[in-house]
Amino acid sequence: MQNTYLDKQYHAFKQRYPNETEYLQAIHHVLTSIDAIMDDHPEYEAYNIIERLLEPERVIGFKVTWLDDNNQVHVNRGYRVQHSALIGPYKGGLRFHPSVTQSVLKFLALEQTFKNSLTTLPMGGGKGGSDFDPKGKSNREIMTFCQAFMRELFHHLGEDVDVPAGDIGVGQREVGYLYGYYKKLTNQVTSSMTGKDTAIGGSLVRQEATGYGLAYFVDTALRKMKNTSLKGKKVLISGSGNVAIYAAEKVIELGGNVIAMSDSSGYIHCEECVDLDAIKTIKEEKRERIKTYPDYDDKGKYHDDPAKLWEIDADIALPCATQNELDATAVKHLVDNSIMMVAEGANMPTTEDGIALLRQHEILFAPGKAANAGGVLVSGLEIAQQAQFSTWSFDTINQRLKEGMKGIFEAIHQTAKEFNKADDLQFGVNVYSFRKLANAMLQQGVV
Repeated sequence: MQNTYLDKQYHAFKQRYPNETEYLQAIHHVLTSIDAIMDDHPEYEAYNIIERLLEPERVIGFKVTWLDDNNQVHVNRGYRVQHSALIGPYKGGLRFHPSVTQSVLKFLALEQTFKNSLTTLPMGGGKGGSDFDPKGKSNREIMTFCQAFMRELFHHLGEDVDVPAGDIGVGQREVGYLYGYYKKLTNQVTSSMTGKDTAIGGSLVRQEATGYGLAYFVDTALRKMKNTSLKGKKVLISGSGNVAIYAAEKVIELGGNVIAMSDSSGYIHCEECVDLDAIKTIKEEKRERIKTYPDYDDKGKYHDDPAKLWEIDADIALPCATQNELDATAVKHLVDNSIMMVAEGANMPTTEDGIALLRQHEILFAPGKAANAGGVLVSGLEIAQQAQFSTWSFDTINQRLKEGMKGIFEAIHQTAKEFNKADDLQFGVNVYSFRKLANAMLQQGVV
């Protein structure tokens, strides 16, 4: 970073949070992008916008004590990071996974704040969760944990304060348990959570939204920047959860061929295209590992080591699993195979070294803050529907999602072009979001 104020702030964050590597990585992504605009905006330094914007407004931590089916007592850690309410109530998912730490959630909350600002909806940014692992737990154990978690968190939530949703390990089942207990504790029926089943006030397309939105963004970027589309492209997708499954569904609908998907144990490779019905049966109905895929489709081959998925020859790579899964080694394989585009379905799945290598080889890169914004966009539409006591059709919401993702692309692409960086979408998203948030902060004074 050339700007001395930015450099000073980054080193101050490093000294303050030396062990929070994911949070520092997210901060570095932002600061390196906005370096180019600081000299034209002395007010950002004068009002110390960087520290005020990148530091969370509130970090809530608590223990979660619960009983398993054998009446054994367990203790997990729970968190809610309320990063910014500059443009609306805190909005962001809850993640239940052993990898959850305060650092992970602070990076996710920062990313969510920037992402939500792209949607044009009045939503701030937050993130929360626990190191609880839902894998292998019974429905009763998951319900018991969700209720114990909500007992600690409900004081800090509300439709005008903080509206959580689901994330890794928190699907419609978990959201239902959390929302049901929130209503019990507060005696209020409000839009205090999104991602619910439609039977209890959820929105159509919410389950599909992040994956569909990713595919819409990729197709738009290819058309606008590469004079092509997803039609006929070979696509690699890491993960086989909600985002990955519905990204694959929409990619296939748009004419692409998803030739590989994975989970934490390994990956499957199909020469032509995966059988998505088989993937849905394995992951959504039976909750099995992807290694059982050949039992459903003998054209697919299973391989151990999910990292080797990136060695497969393809046109498009969509990392949809978790943070920092796509490192320089993986990107080197993609480069060697002449990959055309990498678009992030997960939050910050590409390391800084990986991004640098993509730029070096002029490969189109779409950061998650923009490319996976479809989920929160439809969450905002869910809140709007509840506020209006109405339900919109699948086609109506899907069309608004498609238009919204196109609008996000246009906004960040235009911002990048403004600085003669038309091919750098990461620069575009960080500068667009930062300027919007910084200006909102300036308008509200020192609070």
